[in-house]
Amino acid sequence: MSLSLENVSVDLGARRVIDAVSLRVQAGEVVALLGRNGAGKTSLMRAGLGLAPVTEGRVELGGADPRRLSSRERALRAAYLPQRPQAIWPISVERLVALGRYAHGAAPERLGPRDQEAVDQALDVCALIAMRARRMDELSGGKQARAHLARALAQTAPLMALDEPTAGLDPAQALGVSEVLADQARAGRAVLICTHDLGLAARVADRVDLLCAGRVLSDGAPDALPAQALAAASGRNARMHEIEGVRLALFD
Repeated sequence: MSLSLENVSVDLGARRVIDAVSLRVQAGEVVALLGRNGAGKTSLMRAGLGLAPVTEGRVELGGADPRRLSSRERALRAAYLPQRPQAIWPISVERLVALGRYAHGAAPERLGPRDQEAVDQALDVCALIAMRARRMDELSGGKQARAHLARALAQTAPLMALDEPTAGLDPAQALGVSEVLADQARAGRAVLICTHDLGLAARVADRVDLLCAGRVLSDGAPDALPAQALAAASGRNARMHEIEGVRLALFD
């Protein structure tokens, strides 16, 4: 499974928010869209998933135009986790995670053996087994975020697209999420993330696309990003550094 965008432009009203951007995400890799708020990261991701109109260019999700796919067909190809998903109703963690099986024809109250296995595995990966019966509206923001990530995992789609997956998380929680995403790529999934967190991109991404004002300034491995592009994308002078095998972003 791969996601491919070629010379894609997106207009929102009279404003061009994505300008002739090309992007490819393949199985087994993590690609990060990095940039400040308003750089166009979310619009580009949504365009790739068929959730935002494309003014120009071509998009293929698993070899098909996502805009021509049904909602179920898209969900079988890609699991999308938007920014700060909400679940404030009194639903249990397990039932929320089980919603990821809808695309496979299952509902939380009628899970087959394969569906239950996917839910159990997602709960385990996100360290939520002990909280499976807890109500979502009683959990902290960090635990809610892990539950939503588990829902996306339970969908078992070959592509995961996550918009700011570590926003609002403490450092330990953010590190846990980054480890889950890296593991998913090693297991053969394609992973696309939007983030303004240069540290997250440095830790988990195989490739980073630096966006500014709807255009790609640089595309490459995290440790090879040009300082000038980093500065434009982050708003501060920055450089990549590696300490004991861990990539870090250092700001002046």
